[in-house]
Amino acid sequence: MTRRVAVSGTGLIGSSIGLALQRAGWVVHGWDPDHDVLEEAAAIGAIHQAAESFEDLVTAPVDVIILAGPPSAVIDQAARLATDTLVVDVAGVKSAVVANALPTRFVGTHPMAGREVTGPRGASPALFRGATWVLVTDGAATTDLDEAEQLLRELGAEPLRMTAAEHDAAVAMISHLPQVLAAALVNEAADRTKTLDLVAGSFRDLTRVAASDPALWVDLLGNNAAEVNAAIADLQRRLQRVTEALEAGDAESVRAFLSRGQEVRRSLAPPVVAVRVALADEPGELARVGRAFGASAVDVRDLQLRHAPHGGGGVLTVSVRPGEAEALRTALIDEGLLLAD
Repeated sequence: MTRRVAVSGTGLIGSSIGLALQRAGWVVHGWDPDHDVLEEAAAIGAIHQAAESFEDLVTAPVDVIILAGPPSAVIDQAARLATDTLVVDVAGVKSAVVANALPTRFVGTHPMAGREVTGPRGASPALFRGATWVLVTDGAATTDLDEAEQLLRELGAEPLRMTAAEHDAAVAMISHLPQVLAAALVNEAADRTKTLDLVAGSFRDLTRVAASDPALWVDLLGNNAAEVNAAIADLQRRLQRVTEALEAGDAESVRAFLSRGQEVRRSLAPPVVAVRVALADEPGELARVGRAFGASAVDVRDLQLRHAPHGGGGVLTVSVRPGEAEALRTALIDEGLLLAD
C-alpha cells in the first residue's frame, strides 16, 4: 500500500525529508508559504504534488503530516489542525510548541542535523543518515511515539526520546549558544581594523554557522530565551575565571582549562568518515568526483585538497557522514578514480 506524507515547509529540512521519504517509497505532498521555495522544491524532486494552500495540504488523505517550518509557524499551524492523522513537527525548540494547542495525535521532534545554507537547493536525502533525532515525550501517546520513531528510522536517523525541557536545555548549550558565539566573534573581528585580513581555517571553522539565516535564528532564540540566557551566563562565568587566571599569571589554571577542553573534545565520537581520492593532473578529474557525489547522494561535510609535493595532482579528502563512506567509495571507483590509502 502506498504511503503518503504531507510536508508543510519545503526549505532545507522539509525538502530533505521529502527526498528521503521518496526513496523509501512514500508519495510526498508539499506546501510552503513562499511560492518560489515551493517551486524550487518541486524542481529538485523533493515533492510529488504541490498544494495551493496549507488547508489543501492538510485535508488531503495522508498517513502523516509533518510541520517543517520555524517554531512560530509550527505553533500557528498546529493550532489550526483538526485531524486524527499523526502530526509531527521538526522545530528547533520544543517547550514553546508543546505548551500550545495541539492536534489529538501530535509528536514533537527535532533532527540534530542541518547546514548553514537554507532552501531546497541545499537539501539532501542523506542529511539525516546517522543523525540523532529527538522525539519529545510530552503529551504523546506511546503508539504515536512508536509510529513517529519508525518514520525517523526510514529517514536514516537515530531516534532519542526526551522531554521538551530536557531538549531545550541541551540545544541551548550545543546549538543556540554556538550560534550566538559565532555571530559575536565575527562581529567583534569585523570591528577591529584589518583583523579579517588575517582570518584562516580555525576562525572560519569556529564561525561557520554565522552564515545561517538570521530570520530563523531570531525565532529559535526568542522561543528558547530563558535557556539561552542561562547558557550565556554560565559561559560568562567560565570566561571570567579564565580572565582572572590570566591577570594573576596563573599558568597552571590556564593549562588545566585548555587541557580539559582538549580531553573532552577528543572524547567525542568522530562525526564524519574520511574518504581519500588520488587526483591526477589532468582535465576532468574534479568533474568525475562531482558525478560520484551525485550518484552516491552522500552528504559531503568537508573537502580538503593536498597538492602533490612537486606539482601536479594531489589527494582530495572528502568527509561524509558515518555509514555513507562505502557508497561514495563505490561511486568513485565506478568513475575510474583511484582511492588513496
